[in-house]
Amino acid sequence: MTVSEDQPAPRPPVPSPAALARRVAPRPPAAAPAPAEHSESARFGRVDDEGRVFVSVDGGEQEVGSYPGATPEEALQYFARKYDELAASAELLQARLGNPEVTAKEVSDALATLKEHLAQANVVGDLPALHATVERVEAGLEAKRGAETEQRRAARALAATEREQIVAEAEAIAAQPPGSTQWKQSGERMRALLDRWKEHQRGAAKLDKPTEAALWQRFSHARNAFDKARRAWFAELETTREQARSAKEALVAEAEALASSTDWGATARAYKQLMDRWRRAGRAARAEDDALWERFRSAQDAFFTAKDSAAAAEDEEYRGNLVVKEELLLEAEAILPVTDVEAAKSALRGVQERWEAAGKVPRGDLDRVEKRLRRVEAAVREADERKWRATNPELSARAQSMVEQLEAAVAKAQAEVDQAQAAGDERTADAARERLAAQQQWLSQARAGVDEFGG
Repeated sequence: MTVSEDQPAPRPPVPSPAALARRVAPRPPAAAPAPAEHSESARFGRVDDEGRVFVSVDGGEQEVGSYPGATPEEALQYFARKYDELAASAELLQARLGNPEVTAKEVSDALATLKEHLAQANVVGDLPALHATVERVEAGLEAKRGAETEQRRAARALAATEREQIVAEAEAIAAQPPGSTQWKQSGERMRALLDRWKEHQRGAAKLDKPTEAALWQRFSHARNAFDKARRAWFAELETTREQARSAKEALVAEAEALASSTDWGATARAYKQLMDRWRRAGRAARAEDDALWERFRSAQDAFFTAKDSAAAAEDEEYRGNLVVKEELLLEAEAILPVTDVEAAKSALRGVQERWEAAGKVPRGDLDRVEKRLRRVEAAVREADERKWRATNPELSARAQSMVEQLEAAVAKAQAEVDQAQAAGDERTADAARERLAAQQQWLSQARAGVDEFGG
């Protein structure tokens, strides 16, 4: 190769290390190193007498060109510096392999450019060493590609797992029973899951099309199912609320019609039934339900306020009757304890007749005075029953017969005891004594019963 100003080289110039670095990754421009005055690579070449420059290769020589008008040393240094530039570019590429910010593609593109210039270059230097560096870069590039492939695989697996979590949560939300679904919170969560899906599409690793399509189909199905269930729920809720509103309007009308009634007992029962029907009617829309309840409660309150006022007036009217009945209670309670049943019954009948004639008492005192009178009535009734049992001929005869039977049994048991003792049979005597003791106890109880009948 001949280098001169009149006839420039036809091939592109060898890229400098800085130019090659810019192809590998965009970097802020660094200060260019000062040009070397002398290159050690020149020791791998020579210049003959005719000015031709040779480089040593595998024990032989290869002509690389000439530099007319220059000294042999200058010509040799020119071609050596061209080698240094290529070697520096190769070393830079090798260093870039370990930088995680530099992709395999960037290194591959730069390596292709370097190899293109290396194939066309006529330089002086340690060419085997340069080729060895290029081979190391090629081997490192394959490893880097493998690492990036594994990283992409792991990133896709992670992205698929995260997408699966999004889909699974959406499906769980869609599968909730409508009656227990919190529709507002669930709807907000569905929207948040959609936002996460979009963020994954923008920022996470790309999934293969079949996987992404299958996940999106599931996600879309869950969202559509949720939206469909929500629309159906609220449509049914609206129907139910409308039915509840209509039913409650009818109940309010009934309640308002009863508000002025003075049939206190029947109307109070009617209001209780209306309240039960109100609870079973369900809920209308909140505002409508509250307004209807206010009307219902106002009608109910009006009736019970009037009822309480009438009861208070009635209680005041019956206050005098209470005084009479309390005096009758003192007279009735004086009958106790019952000593003469017939006299007690006669006295109690007189009290009961005057009790009925006395009339009603205030409601707050009714239970108290009635209980006191019932206690007296119960005592007289029990005394009468005891007297009847004591004078009943049939019962008296049964009691006497039982006494006679037990007396015979006692006599028999006593004879058995005496006989066993006479025979010296203590075991039989002990058994006969136990029977005798039991028979004597029953006989005592039977005689007490006969005494009750006056026998």
